[in-house]
Amino acid sequence: MENSKSIVILCAGGPAPGINTVIATVTKRFLSDGFRVLGLNYGYKTLFTAKQDFIELTYDLADRIFDKGGSYLKMSRYKPKNEEFNSDFFEKQNVKLLVTIGGDDTASTANRISNFLAEKNIKIQNIHVPKTIDNDLPLPDNIPTFGYHTAKNEGVRIGKTILEDARTSDGWFVVSAMGREAGHLAIGIGLACHYPMIIIPEMFFNTEITFDKIIKMIISSMIKRELMGINYGVAIISEGVFHYLSSSEINNCGITFTYDEHGHPELGNVSKAHIFNVLLQLELKKLKLKFRSRPEEVGYELRCIEPIAYDLKYCTNLGSGVKHLFDRGESQCIVLSTANDEIKPLYMKDIANEKGVIVPRLVDAKSERFLLTLRSFEYIALADYAAAKRFVPNPEIYDLKNILNLNI
Repeated sequence: MENSKSIVILCAGGPAPGINTVIATVTKRFLSDGFRVLGLNYGYKTLFTAKQDFIELTYDLADRIFDKGGSYLKMSRYKPKNEEFNSDFFEKQNVKLLVTIGGDDTASTANRISNFLAEKNIKIQNIHVPKTIDNDLPLPDNIPTFGYHTAKNEGVRIGKTILEDARTSDGWFVVSAMGREAGHLAIGIGLACHYPMIIIPEMFFNTEITFDKIIKMIISSMIKRELMGINYGVAIISEGVFHYLSSSEINNCGITFTYDEHGHPELGNVSKAHIFNVLLQLELKKLKLKFRSRPEEVGYELRCIEPIAYDLKYCTNLGSGVKHLFDRGESQCIVLSTANDEIKPLYMKDIANEKGVIVPRLVDAKSERFLLTLRSFEYIALADYAAAKRFVPNPEIYDLKNILNLNI
């Protein structure tokens, strides 16, 4: 069977609900057309080594995994360098198509591999399936990345329980939500749960992000709700703010970190919610305010759950779309399934920068819709200044429009 035409599927980055649906659909479509379907374990990690870690996928297996959470194929964040590239696996296994399932890094790496193979005059198509619960791949017309809606749905289920706990115990929770650079997940969960304060990195487009500003925004919401006669609440913060905080800001925040070999703090080893909550409690103590708060992390709980109906259908469309685009001869593209269930290619050259890197899609914080959303947050505004002086001597510095330097 080694000389039979084949395709290879690999999954890279972190898990997202719907991966198995894509794997299963692609497998069924290509097996039915006489191809071998090879599933590569651990993403790109062994693709260019002497011994690749792969399995042959069967129709029966596809039938059993299509609606399951997690990924049947093992995943890795390994990112090969250009000098590691070779064509051995592709030629030996007679690979006609490389199907990559992942986010912007996975797509960018696939783009580099495709360019390398083209330079070697090896004709192999590459089609990328956009996966990330962060929803940060730059797909047109606000098309979501698969897994986002399922992750958001589960995040809202957890988030409502957290709000109920806050209400029951007359306290506050500080929630940190996944989102490497973008705040889509945090704002999606926060708005659905009617959280009084939502903090994402994109909202700081007129000012530098600092811990002090983040903490002031939470305290502003705490005081505002107290003025409303409500002594509980939840503030949700996208972990993406850490991507924009300066090194000195992180190093001087008072939290003890471990550091990698380059001297960078290993943020993955600590709870972001814990950091925010500790800094919040220190500031509340300094202001002699007696609000109680607890940290809660929402992230890994969302990645491997079973996909909801939306993502089951969406990922089935994407898997079928891979075969459709392959038959058309498309390559170096992302498969799109539009709101009208049309299958279209999105060429990587059209969304990559001059270095071939795909720039993530961020929340459009300058849009009228987002500014209207900001006005719905609960914070100290001009009309509250006099009453807020019971809590802080200078309420104007807790006004959201002053913190963010915005006219809202």
